[in-house]
Amino acid sequence: MLLDAGIDGFSSATALLTAMNRREISAVELLEAHLRRVKRYDDQLNSIVVQDFDRARRDAKKADELRAIAVEKPLLGLPITIKESIDAEGLPSTAGVSFRKGHQAAQDAPTVTRLRDAGAVIFGKTNICTWLADYQANNPIYGQTNSPWNLDRTPGGSSGGSATLAAGLTPLDIGTDLGGSIRIPAAFCGLWGHKPSHGIVCTHGHFPGTALPNHAEMFAIQGPHARSAADLELGLDVMAGPEDAASAAWKLELPKPRTTSLKSFRVGVYHPPEWLPMEPDILDALEKMIELLRERGAKIEETTLAPLGDIDAYYAQFRSLMWTTIAIRFPDEHRRVVVEHKIANGERFYLADARGLRASASDFLQWHEQREIYRAGWREIFKTFDVILAPITPIPAFEHTTLPADQRRLKAGGRDLDFEHMSFFPSLATLCGLPVTVFPAGFTRDGLPIGLQAIGRWLEDRTTIAFAKAIEQERGGFIAPPGYAKGL
Repeated sequence: MLLDAGIDGFSSATALLTAMNRREISAVELLEAHLRRVKRYDDQLNSIVVQDFDRARRDAKKADELRAIAVEKPLLGLPITIKESIDAEGLPSTAGVSFRKGHQAAQDAPTVTRLRDAGAVIFGKTNICTWLADYQANNPIYGQTNSPWNLDRTPGGSSGGSATLAAGLTPLDIGTDLGGSIRIPAAFCGLWGHKPSHGIVCTHGHFPGTALPNHAEMFAIQGPHARSAADLELGLDVMAGPEDAASAAWKLELPKPRTTSLKSFRVGVYHPPEWLPMEPDILDALEKMIELLRERGAKIEETTLAPLGDIDAYYAQFRSLMWTTIAIRFPDEHRRVVVEHKIANGERFYLADARGLRASASDFLQWHEQREIYRAGWREIFKTFDVILAPITPIPAFEHTTLPADQRRLKAGGRDLDFEHMSFFPSLATLCGLPVTVFPAGFTRDGLPIGLQAIGRWLEDRTTIAFAKAIEQERGGFIAPPGYAKGL
């Protein structure tokens, strides 16, 4: 019946909503179809680590009742998943930290409230890494999540819902991103992912963090990843805005995209610095994308991002502020051990990490002053370009590892890649709170997905999503991993 309606396990969220609106499928039927796929495939993936099936069944039934009386909501009846670290009433949000085992959230996070109010049916929570501080989804509470593209490899992290999406177990997953935790999993699994402009989506109701806002936090943000660019906008439109839209004294109106046609985009291409090893397949994918854009008439120009000054200093600033942020709730002994490891390494960016871990309040304020200088530099850049095109990772999905991050050495183009430098490409947008859309850009010779990123001016989220949409129209939609049947 579902295939007769033109939908399957890899249909976009937009297509599924259209099918429900046409009464071709009910919310209950759609949920049960996804739960069958979860039962069939998730044992080998371990991606949905918290189940909320009974409440989801009630919510799906209610969605069908509302649709029967012509109630309209943007996500009415759509089954979705959310990252484990985001609060949902009565469910754990541990961030994989052992002392949080058994924790249950007292209330929904603001974003979860907005999703439920929009009619979404949340049926589970997806895996994470401990403290959300790794590009894997592995922790002592829930174990390891595997990539549907290769079970020996990670689907990325810390938002492990990328595996859930790529296997067709959910049509939309909500993750979080500080150092690339939506963007890198999207790239590793052949998905679309969006890190919103900082400040437009509520970030509290999350661990690490609290149920109340912390306006000094300037990096982490919640956002969607999906199997199409249109689904990113669908999720963003629901998530973005003030916490209490009914009584807020402000409202959010994101500007329209600068353009929606590839031939009209002004694209600045940023190539990696010489010191950063790169897998040749990823550089080849970037060059093929440049060729496609040129063929379609886009204005292409290489850029060194000169208004930002020394890009190494920029990256070091990010590393310091990142560690100030992610280590805010580290126990003192753990913080001391991490600092010692960073200093013993001696490399310039590791020393920047140590500065962040030992920062004073004065350091924090001074780094914010420098950050505003960088933000002004980006405003100059976007006078010339609509988006900046760049890689988002130096390598494709890597094999599972239990080594501490600062002891990992990966290979990229025959050179040793320091694992910590996986954060370089995400740092370009994160430091200044810019919007980023990641989109599929082909495969390696070994059949692993490759993703690229489009960075936009602050608050111009619709422009980066429009760019990804235009590329999707040219190159085609989501390609499913082998071994996962289409049938719902």
